[in-house]
Amino acid sequence: MAANIHVVPADGNGWAVETEGAGRSNVHYQSQEDAIKAATERAKEAKVELFIHGRDGQIRERNSFGHDPRNVKG
Repeated sequence: MAANIHVVPADGNGWAVETEGAGRSNVHYQSQEDAIKAATERAKEAKVELFIHGRDGQIRERNSFGHDPRNVKG
């Protein structure tokens, strides 16, 4: 199973896209919006969850692009 993807604050300024279990990312983006766009594409391709963290490191949004175990319409 593929690992989930996180958009996290990068050291210093900017944002990073990290894959769970892969260690620190070397891909940095100037804006969180750019990082979210890139991470969304990766999450859709891998059919995994995307976690978007705020500047404080707390998860502020979560999107599932993979197998959703619940049978929810809509």
